[in-house]
Amino acid sequence: MASQGFDPSQLSSSQQEALGTYTAVTNQEPSAAIPLLERSQWNVQIAIAKFFDGEGPDPVAEAHASLSPPPPSQSSQRETLMNGFSRSSRPQSRTNHLDPAPRIVPQPETLHTYRPPFLLTLLFTPLTLLYRLLSTSLSLFTRLFPFLPQLLSGNRATPRRSQVSTSGRKPLSPRDTAARFAREFEESYGTHSFPFFQGGYAQAYDLAKKDLKFLLVILLSPEHDDTAPFVTDTLLSPTVTAFLTSPENQKRIILWAGTVQDSEAYQISTALNCSKFPFSALVAPTPSSSSSQMSTILRISGPTSPTSFTSQLQTAISTHSTALERARASRTEQQATRDLREEQNTAYERSLAQDRERARQRREADEARSRAEREERSQREAKEREAERILQWKRWRGSRIPPEPSGSGDGVSRVSIRMADGERVVRKFRAEEGMEELYAFVECYGVSPEEGEQSTTGKPRDYEHVYRFRLVSPLPRVVYPLSDGGSIGDKIGRSGNLLVEPIDDDDEDEEEA
Repeated sequence: MASQGFDPSQLSSSQQEALGTYTAVTNQEPSAAIPLLERSQWNVQIAIAKFFDGEGPDPVAEAHASLSPPPPSQSSQRETLMNGFSRSSRPQSRTNHLDPAPRIVPQPETLHTYRPPFLLTLLFTPLTLLYRLLSTSLSLFTRLFPFLPQLLSGNRATPRRSQVSTSGRKPLSPRDTAARFAREFEESYGTHSFPFFQGGYAQAYDLAKKDLKFLLVILLSPEHDDTAPFVTDTLLSPTVTAFLTSPENQKRIILWAGTVQDSEAYQISTALNCSKFPFSALVAPTPSSSSSQMSTILRISGPTSPTSFTSQLQTAISTHSTALERARASRTEQQATRDLREEQNTAYERSLAQDRERARQRREADEARSRAEREERSQREAKEREAERILQWKRWRGSRIPPEPSGSGDGVSRVSIRMADGERVVRKFRAEEGMEELYAFVECYGVSPEEGEQSTTGKPRDYEHVYRFRLVSPLPRVVYPLSDGGSIGDKIGRSGNLLVEPIDDDDEDEEEA
């Protein structure tokens, strides 16, 4: 069965039990354990022996290979990605069909860990402890006597195949992983001018898709023999360096590189169908297939000369540049149309806001005018009501003024009053009447005697009349305020001349002071 998915739910019950037993003993990741169990025909004992002793050549497979012709092109079995050998006869680059390039997001290590059932773990706990004790003892024994393993192995060359999951590298975030790769690359091969993308593959993938750029993916395996010559002779050659660092290519190519010792690069190698290291892939948007599809337009596996490397890249870029330029121009036109529409909408919203503001100002002006009219009407009505109350009071008070006495004598005071409008009025008052009667006569003088006498109007309720004038004797000037009280005879005598002076608000304040 295929092992790219590493989904334990797709395994049978016996295979899941074998996988749980194997991972409990070896503490290896299921993604790396499944291929080894497949090569061991799901025999747990053989797989554990291969893990600790190393995988040697399979004599049965070699015998079949020597007697039978090579398998057809449909065979896709290959060894681990670290050694780079492949039995697949599938061509390295596809020109007639473009494979979709998936977006790879590295999964945390905890998501790949398969935890066996508790009962199975409890059952194999003694075996695990015994294995750890024996491995520690054997490790100490081989350090003390390093020649014994060679004697016991019979001088057989049994190369160990390193697994990616046993590299011991600390898992980091995509950005930190990219920074670690750039630092290790510079430490191993010296300074360079490559613009490595400082971020994860998914970020570079999204940026290339968004900006319609090419994404050049370079995957290296430090344990592969061809890695160092490829980097020094091809990747760091003046031809490739000038090609990748040219201003034109820096604008249209995003360079992302990684080592398969890291989980992210290992997952990318699996998704991009990497068959041999060093491996390079050119990923680009393919508008002809779909407006949002990213496809792998070029694969370069194994050692390649600088001229062939740059030639293949230039050919693939030239082939797909026209479609990307058309898509970029179409996107620019769509963006311009969108910007124009947004400007029109903004202008419309601004005009609408101005109209709303003017309508609000008109509404507020109308409300202010209506409020002023209401206040003015209210004040006018209040003044009218006040005038009606004053008139009612004058009618009531005028009807109660005693009649003018006849004749003259000690008990009668003759008073000549010059009204505020200049009219002079002469009237007799009883000497014992108070000054308030004189003030009331002047205040009610506008009401005819007949109307005053015949009026049946009562005094206004809750009304206190205030006299807005004062009586003054001109020579010598003497003011007769109502608040001083007294009778007419005591204040004026048998006769006198008086002036009516209106009282303003300022005069009232001065009198109060």
